[in-house]
Amino acid sequence: MGNDLNIRNKKAYFEYHILEKYDAGIKLLGTEIKSIREGKANLHDAFCSFLSDGLYVRNMHIAEYSHGSFYNHESKRDRSLLLTKKELAKLKTKVEEKGLTIIPLQIFINDRGFAKLEIGLAQGKKTYDKRETMKDRDAKVEIGRVLKSYKPTS
Repeated sequence: MGNDLNIRNKKAYFEYHILEKYDAGIKLLGTEIKSIREGKANLHDAFCSFLSDGLYVRNMHIAEYSHGSFYNHESKRDRSLLLTKKELAKLKTKVEEKGLTIIPLQIFINDRGFAKLEIGLAQGKKTYDKRETMKDRDAKVEIGRVLKSYKPTS
């Protein structure tokens, strides 16, 4: 289908160690999927939590659809995530036992045209881990700069 939609949560990789990743479906309204296909979604402050009947993504901003009239959706409502019972049980036990958290990593459209949310089971980084991440990133940028300016003599 060739969808190049890829809305990422860049801050997640800086703030957390990602231990496991899962692809979850999202229960959306009609105007929400249209807005996502336009690329008007934001995962910056979003997080996942278990409520009474399942796993929900909370605080994920999906802008109102421009042609939605009175059918438009609330931009920051809780949206249900669709995972198998086995995956839900596994995630719930890990979150309760070890103090891990579940964070959304990216939204993408799969081959069948459905919006999917990649979520990660994550553990918060300490300050020194964040400094290490910044050092690694700066080193990669510097290496890229040196390689770009390098001209072999023949």
